[in-house]
Amino acid sequence: MYKLIKVFRNIVISVFVLYLALFGLTKAIRYPEPIAAIKLGLAPASKTPDLMPGHWIESSPNPTMAWSVANNENPTTVTWDGQKITFDEFLAKTKTNAFLIIRNGEITFEKYLNGKTKESRLPSYSAAKTMTSIMIGQLIAQGKLKESDTFVSILPDFKSGTSFDNVTIQHLLDMESGIGVSDNYPSGPSGWGVAIAQMYASTDLNWFLKNNRKMAQEPGTHPEYRSVDTQMLGMVIKKLTGMRVADYFSENVWKPIGAEYDAYWNVDRVGGQEKTFCCFNAAARDYARVGQMLLNPVGAKINDKEVISSAWMKRLTNPATKLDRDWGYGAQVWHPYPGTTMLLGLHGQYVYTDPNYQVVIVKLSDEPTDNGDNEAFTAAVLKEISEQN
Repeated sequence: MYKLIKVFRNIVISVFVLYLALFGLTKAIRYPEPIAAIKLGLAPASKTPDLMPGHWIESSPNPTMAWSVANNENPTTVTWDGQKITFDEFLAKTKTNAFLIIRNGEITFEKYLNGKTKESRLPSYSAAKTMTSIMIGQLIAQGKLKESDTFVSILPDFKSGTSFDNVTIQHLLDMESGIGVSDNYPSGPSGWGVAIAQMYASTDLNWFLKNNRKMAQEPGTHPEYRSVDTQMLGMVIKKLTGMRVADYFSENVWKPIGAEYDAYWNVDRVGGQEKTFCCFNAAARDYARVGQMLLNPVGAKINDKEVISSAWMKRLTNPATKLDRDWGYGAQVWHPYPGTTMLLGLHGQYVYTDPNYQVVIVKLSDEPTDNGDNEAFTAAVLKEISEQN
């Protein structure tokens, strides 16, 4: 019995020492403490917002643009990877939590699954990048920023003496910075050391960037999707406005568009910096309001408040380069097909717009990280639905 007690005591001591070592390591690399980091890594997509601190984004106190609801559209079959399947099979296959169709400014289809409702705040992941771009466009329209400005001219503390110092706002907008932070998302605990995973979980984004300024390519020479570019744009917004990004977004975007529900932007730590490359959380109907703005080629002016200038709308709706799958990309917006725009986030988050059909489709999901080519198959389904009239 004594030997068993001794073995058990040694195991407890070893586990405790290991935990202290991991705790020290996570503090050193600005990661959440070990148990919190494990919870974050294993949680389903729709649950992660609750595991990170955030800043609230107030909605409009008097929403003046309530949706007209017809619910007169009922998709029955879609084409998935060349095969006809039922619409319900598609929703289940892609672990959908919310699916909305807005046609000619009217909700024609709305469905929530897995316990979600129209009030549920669901994560954007990288669909947040377009929210960040809208704010950058406002600062440019106000004359506070130019696309030719370098990042370090605005935030000189990040100067490195390398070609990092030549990265401009335009490079960041179009994913042309060349900064060596890969967006190869890990699957499971084995990949948590990858740079993008570190940035996602970081408790100090300024520290992260200062320690990740190594360049993979020269700025402007090689377009490659890098979330760090969008995070740097968020830092610019905070610097130039002197406000928390969430507060600026609330006053200049969320309230003006008549958002019905408060949103939430996750931050690196309590009172810290918004993770502007991801981590925006909102109701599906309010994501649709953002998509609705992108249908107007002359810009978005709502109740005398210019949310998107005509010049910035042109920038948002015209690709500047090509990235994955040969899809167009520019100013933090995807263009999977000519004339369309798409906000796209990890785990199956979509806001698809087609001005030719005056359609916005919102799809929010809980897909795994390693979901094959589901993004291409899903975009094709959204196109198919949008063109049904």
